[in-house]
Amino acid sequence: MSRGQSLPVHAITVEEVIAGADRLARMVRSSGYQPDTVIAVARGGFMPARFICDFLGVSRLLSVKVQHYAAGAHAGTEARVTVPLGGPIEGEHVLVVDDVNDSGKTLQALGPYLDDLRPASVRTAVLHEKQVTACPADFVAETIERWRWMLYPWAVVEDVGQFLRDMQPAPATREEAVSRLNAEHGLELDDTELDRVLFFGGIRLDQG
Repeated sequence: MSRGQSLPVHAITVEEVIAGADRLARMVRSSGYQPDTVIAVARGGFMPARFICDFLGVSRLLSVKVQHYAAGAHAGTEARVTVPLGGPIEGEHVLVVDDVNDSGKTLQALGPYLDDLRPASVRTAVLHEKQVTACPADFVAETIERWRWMLYPWAVVEDVGQFLRDMQPAPATREEAVSRLNAEHGLELDDTELDRVLFFGGIRLDQG
């Protein structure tokens, strides 16, 4: 997203994350696939992956980091594995879990990387998948037909802070920040959420 450009945002609640993980786990169970290991794609895959482990009774949870997007919907460099998998998966049936499958570049980057580690099989699961993806996941809790930025509960400070820093001209007061977040992104933050974004994001605004 370029600076100053408005973009629609869909704020996801924790309850929606749990419900999505439940749907994914039921899909996996119904398919007959039995993962030995769940791999969370850092960082967005951590929470849904942990719920899926609980629902499916999988005790082995690993993680791998693929870098693509920066905060606040800024596109990063070409997707690549930046933090390798923390354990062996040779001969394992693996389920890879992420929050959103947008362009598909994350899953594309993971494919050959995981293949080199010689698992018995790999399946992928995501909470949200956009129709524009070039690499569909095997299990999808919800397909997003109209493109919008998915704001997850674990990224509010990071993403909303970046939205505020990108505003041109910058908002001068809390009231203006709240109004423009709503107008430009469709976001409604309560006082507690806004305080958290401002404090941890190091953003100073007048109280007006």
